[in-house]
Amino acid sequence: MTSLAKLMMVVAMTAAAAAAGRAQAHDAAVDCDDCQAWNARVKPFNIYGNTWYVGVAGLSAVLVASEGGHILLDGALPQSAPLIAANIESLGFSMKDVKLILNSHAHWDHAGGIAALARASGATVVASASGAKVLQSGTNGKDDPQYQAKPVVHVEKVDKVTVVKEGDVVKLGQLALTAHMTPGHTPGGTTWTWTSCEDQRCVNIVYADSLNAYSSGDFRFTGNGRGKQNTPDISASFQASIAKVAALPCDIIIPVHPGMTGLVEKAAQRSGDHNPFIDSNSCRAYAEKAGRLLAKRLASERG
Repeated sequence: MTSLAKLMMVVAMTAAAAAAGRAQAHDAAVDCDDCQAWNARVKPFNIYGNTWYVGVAGLSAVLVASEGGHILLDGALPQSAPLIAANIESLGFSMKDVKLILNSHAHWDHAGGIAALARASGATVVASASGAKVLQSGTNGKDDPQYQAKPVVHVEKVDKVTVVKEGDVVKLGQLALTAHMTPGHTPGGTTWTWTSCEDQRCVNIVYADSLNAYSSGDFRFTGNGRGKQNTPDISASFQASIAKVAALPCDIIIPVHPGMTGLVEKAAQRSGDHNPFIDSNSCRAYAEKAGRLLAKRLASERG
């Protein structure tokens, strides 16, 4: 290795360490059964064109880069923030160039690191109306299927959140990401789409929010008038969200949990012109699996 190469490596490592340090004032770590495995360090990798995976082993965070600034999607756990920041800097990008942080849904395993990452970068945080309420209050509302989860885990508060609705396009220079409201797993679930280009080919990328019909306590997706919940029937809107994701123009899917499509494993399969992430059926397959699980859950609720 030449002296110049050694110097460049030291500079890159120093920058990554500095970024990690800025995000190191991460908020109180969350302790859960899966947290340690989820938060295992993963070397960042390119998905396509200007789209990069910068998350951890079990929780996605995605960087969409441009010369005019970068957009980050999600922040994983609070303790993931320094790992995400270090991943971004190790690719040669600067945290200070992250101008927007977009959220999929405001649970602590996807939004937990957002506050620290926003502090480190100065980025504006963007979420759905329901998600913004959670990010600003730090607490999930009673309409969240996991509201009764124990122990209660709060999301670190974000002072200012820009709210988006269905079809809104978030722009930063030449970047344009579209918000699709996909409620069900949470009331404010948001799936994001954009186009990334490489050489002469452009593809449609879908950052798919969770469509998992998971809940806590006595919550029922078919409605519940018992106990503390008293929630309406949201089964139809959940089914509509699944259908929406299935119908999106989709060449590459990036789920909020990478393991749902083997995303990290696919990175190791990439070679030459072969890109294992490209699969025009990926969104349909993702939605169909979610639909089967939801149908099973609804059937059990209805007896």
